[in-house]
Amino acid sequence: MSFNPCLLIPVFNHAEPLPKIVEQLATYRLPCILVDDGSQETCAATIRNLCTLYPWVQSIRLEINQGKGGAVKAGLLLANSQGYSHAIQIDADGQHDLDDLHKFITAAQANPDAVIIGRPIFDASIPKLRYYARYLTHVWVYINTLSCRIHDSMCGYRVYPVATCANLIQTTTLEDRMAFDVEILVRLDWLGVAMVSIPTRVGYPQDGISHFRGWEDNLRISLTHARLFFGMLLRLPKLLARHFK
Repeated sequence: MSFNPCLLIPVFNHAEPLPKIVEQLATYRLPCILVDDGSQETCAATIRNLCTLYPWVQSIRLEINQGKGGAVKAGLLLANSQGYSHAIQIDADGQHDLDDLHKFITAAQANPDAVIIGRPIFDASIPKLRYYARYLTHVWVYINTLSCRIHDSMCGYRVYPVATCANLIQTTTLEDRMAFDVEILVRLDWLGVAMVSIPTRVGYPQDGISHFRGWEDNLRISLTHARLFFGMLLRLPKLLARHFK
């Protein structure tokens, strides 16, 4: 299949930052899927306006909020049905440096079967608790893959090979909320999908909108790590065998 990428942005009440993000993306001339994850009418109207203003933008709406994972899964399945080879996931809160997008595109062209993952370079705006809590997830991912192939599983700036991900989504029950970013990478690694990391600047705008729900999302991520750990044990011989090839 030829390289035919699209942009994929899960959106939940990001009416303020979204127009600027879409405007910046116009220079790349790539089709864009906005997944409205049950947003309020103000944001829903913004999305409709963007689809009218930019012919390369389309949207789908989930009437009931599913969470980031649910939105990304819906977007990936739509991208697959429309024949896109890769989906470039970008968060709608303005954290990602869109000047680095060409690096992700180039890496995906060079490694079409791989997942291209952002490796964050944080500035001083990141909340300290979230910064240090990420390291616990890193350790669990290293354990659950028996490797260090996934340098950062929580950065939402990434490129997915669409057909591979759509097949996984259709055959496996994956987390719907924030833990999705972690789980899908671990499960793709189990399938032998290569991981390529791209250093990229990540900031936390002072007026940014974060839907990370503290204790609830941390609990769900912890439970996901636990489920993946038992899945790793079932795959232990296969995962160990990789180190001897």
